[in-house]
Amino acid sequence: MNMKKIFNNTFENKVVFLTGHTGFQGSWLTLWLNLLGAKVVGFSQEPPTNPSMFKILQLEKKIKHNIGDIRDQKYLEKILKRSKPDFVIHLAAQALVRDSYSKPLETFETNILGTANLLQSIRNLTSMKACVIMTSDKCYDNSIPNRSHKETDPMGGFDPYSASKGASELVITSYKNSFFNNKKSEQKISTVRAGNVLGGGDWAKDRLIPDSVTSLSKREKILIRNKNSVRPWQYVLEPLSGILWLIVKMTSTSKKFNQSWNIGPHQKNHVSVKQIVEKISQNWKDTTWTSMTNNSNQPHESKYLKLDVSKANSILKWKSIYDIDETIKETISWYKSYYNNKSSMYELSVNQIINYVKVAQKNKLRWAKEI
Repeated sequence: MNMKKIFNNTFENKVVFLTGHTGFQGSWLTLWLNLLGAKVVGFSQEPPTNPSMFKILQLEKKIKHNIGDIRDQKYLEKILKRSKPDFVIHLAAQALVRDSYSKPLETFETNILGTANLLQSIRNLTSMKACVIMTSDKCYDNSIPNRSHKETDPMGGFDPYSASKGASELVITSYKNSFFNNKKSEQKISTVRAGNVLGGGDWAKDRLIPDSVTSLSKREKILIRNKNSVRPWQYVLEPLSGILWLIVKMTSTSKKFNQSWNIGPHQKNHVSVKQIVEKISQNWKDTTWTSMTNNSNQPHESKYLKLDVSKANSILKWKSIYDIDETIKETISWYKSYYNNKSSMYELSVNQIINYVKVAQKNKLRWAKEI
């Protein structure tokens, strides 16, 4: 396989400015872009966890690595202008619901003002052809029980994190309408609303998989909060493939792709927390778990979240590949290798990307075709 030839050979020798590159999804995207032959310029704070995938894979040696705060607009704009990127991908965020209760102002500043800072910084960036901003499935109002959200549903958010993502979408729409959607601007901007992302290399607190594998590595019982909560679970490479393919379509056609997209799993991946833990136990020997009996003192978290991805399937010609069993298998395999020191985590991560692309090629997905 010639990895550089997938995605219509769009990224080879192109400069990609990536915010949040030291985080969980940012590390996976940094690695994949590097394999695609892109020149990655990262802009982020230090890795948010220890251990971190970014440091384990020593990704700072493979890119231009800039430490900065998305809330510092002047410094962000300076690095952007110096980098002269072809594409910009914005992942930097305060990404934890429960943290947003203890840090509401930081959450709003990072997720709303940080997004505005990025948009302001790229307004006159003539080198940039396309920008994709990742928000969240939690940007929706989510007041209708059991609804699979479409891109046209109203924005909302009960907790500060969800509200910040809904507000970010409004900021993006305002900037697009005011400064980018005119005949003079050739810059294209889209947003991606992903589901609950699973994969190796995530150690963020108060997330199901990181909490579970940390407990299992210590031979401790897994403690889960809301066992019946349903989420749109998806493998980490799924939304990333959607982002990359969206950039391809944005730069090769008219502005019809210059909009918001749900990049989530198929419906059978919308399962409960309890079902996820049961599948973990199938892949990690001697797994035991228990559920909190009293959640009355816990911060509010939505019990039901689903995404309707029919637009991405029909118009973007993108679809998810891994079902929930394969998602958990790949995820747990990564962590078991890490904790057992069985293999090079860089090589294992690369192989997981290669295997994912091979499955996409077998399924004849357009983005995976070698051009």
